[in-house]
Amino acid sequence: MSNDQDQWTTVDRYFTDLLAPDDEALTAALDASRAAGLPEIAVAPNQGKLLNLLVRTHGAKRVLEIGTLGGYSTIWMARALPADGRLITLEYSPVHADVARSNIARAGLDKIVDVLTGPALDLLPVLEEEAAGPFDFVFIDADKVNNPHYVSWALKLSRPGTVIVVDNVVRGGKIATAHPDDPAVTGTREMFDLIAREPRLDATAVQTVGSKGYDGLLLARVTD
Repeated sequence: MSNDQDQWTTVDRYFTDLLAPDDEALTAALDASRAAGLPEIAVAPNQGKLLNLLVRTHGAKRVLEIGTLGGYSTIWMARALPADGRLITLEYSPVHADVARSNIARAGLDKIVDVLTGPALDLLPVLEEEAAGPFDFVFIDADKVNNPHYVSWALKLSRPGTVIVVDNVVRGGKIATAHPDDPAVTGTREMFDLIAREPRLDATAVQTVGSKGYDGLLLARVTD
């Protein structure tokens, strides 16, 4: 497995160096997050570039992110927005949120990005009450136990055509375990069951390997 991981990381580095090279703001965001003791679980650079391309290709103007961490993925997506775009990102930890705000401001994106602090399941009803949506694009990368709730809220705050991306859905292959003993896997399986039953969502999921190991993502589109 270690040899496989070395190869996956080498290939990711090749792709990144050519197609998604780091710049000052992105590198500083990772460095500041590391210095603050945040877990090193941000998306890989090529995954960040994928989010950027998805937002741009979709022509999204309003983006919702559930799970900010240090704002690395936030920066990638916010850079894809037009001048009148807006990105709202939800972060449970006040420490993480403060780091993210600093990173986002350093990247010059604080005018179009709002970092809200608190449990997402408390903040999402407030966004609904304030008519903050509908959002054109939703990225979910938070605690996996609540994945089904996050997808349900994403659907409430969406419109026909909204794209929803959920990260870390393969769980090292454990997602195929019928009776997992990991709450993160259980929550993610419940999310898949919900999406499979939901007629308003058309979705697929793909497995990935890379510098972040073996995992994958779900891509869904709101149809009605």
